[in-house]
Amino acid sequence: MVSRYFDLTDDVYLEGRWELGHPRDTQGVKLDNPWQFRMGKPSSWLERVRVPVKIPGTALDYSHAAFSIPVVTSRVASIFERLAPNDVQLFPVDIEGQPDDFFILNAIRRVNCIDDEASEEARYWTPGNGIAEKVGTYISVWGMRIDTSRLGSARVFRPLHWEVALVIPEDIKLALEAIGATGVQFKDVSPLR
Repeated sequence: MVSRYFDLTDDVYLEGRWELGHPRDTQGVKLDNPWQFRMGKPSSWLERVRVPVKIPGTALDYSHAAFSIPVVTSRVASIFERLAPNDVQLFPVDIEGQPDDFFILNAIRRVNCIDDEASEEARYWTPGNGIAEKVGTYISVWGMRIDTSRLGSARVFRPLHWEVALVIPEDIKLALEAIGATGVQFKDVSPLR
């Protein structure tokens, strides 16, 4: 039986939800490399991160700060620590007005796993696009499907050259649903049967 996998995203359509801003260091200065937490690579960040609330509203268990950086509560963090300890880093976050513990969830693996043929659309940057460093990487992926035979031991990861996606296995999805995690949205990216 093929395991199911899901693209985990922030449900931006929840009414009354908060919106988080640009991550900052302990002195309040915007991080100059915030995407280090969403590129599918380990980060060597050493200090706490402060994340401002850009638009006040209901705090969520899972939401994105600027640059689509996942910010999670301790109860969501514990699920990832328990079910995918080798695939994530957790960085403590201070959010003004929040007594609860929050963390940046950094998936530290990238896997070349997108199944171009099974996906609805997979287009690449070409020399004609005029950005030489992006040639050969994805410009867009719609209806993404992954090839699970390429995953190896990875459970939580970002697809190589399409790091905007954060892919999780079904057991983590079910664990998030079991605790009633707020802010999560899932899109099946499993192979077509």
